[in-house]
Amino acid sequence: MSQLNTKTSPATKQAPGPEEKGKAGSAKKAEEDEEIDIDLTAPETEKAALAIQGKFRRFQKRKKDASS
Repeated sequence: MSQLNTKTSPATKQAPGPEEKGKAGSAKKAEEDEEIDIDLTAPETEKAALAIQGKFRRFQKRKKDASS
């Protein structure tokens, strides 16, 4: 099933050209334009937000204590 490709060696591969870089840029832009619909009134969302906020507060406290 898996065979090595002997026709092209890794040393002969070139960096992506400008046309390939443009494709990556447009894909990134499409991701930014994508709208995410999250139900902010759902109980699961509220629990997740509280958990994230708690972790962040502990992180900030440890960061402050370590620098003091």
